[in-house]
Amino acid sequence: MNKAELVASVAETAGTTKVKAEMVLNGVLEKLVKTMKDGEKVSLLGFGTFSVVERVQKKGRNPQTGKDIVIPAHNAVKFKPGKTLYGRVQ
Repeated sequence: MNKAELVASVAETAGTTKVKAEMVLNGVLEKLVKTMKDGEKVSLLGFGTFSVVERVQKKGRNPQTGKDIVIPAHNAVKFKPGKTLYGRVQ
């Protein structure tokens, strides 16, 4: 499912227009990003928890050339599914 299909599904379920559903979805996504950027977790009961974890600098290897490289430290998004979600998709 892509974003357009999700918007159409939400609009149909909520009985609203696709434009309004897309505005709501964009607002939710923006708030998720802002909250995680501020270093906070986002917990959606029954769905899961989004958080940001700091990855440390590490050594790696370029698979094409075989040369050693340094992978710089960076932040990564982590998602832990909730018990309800996990049980429903199995």
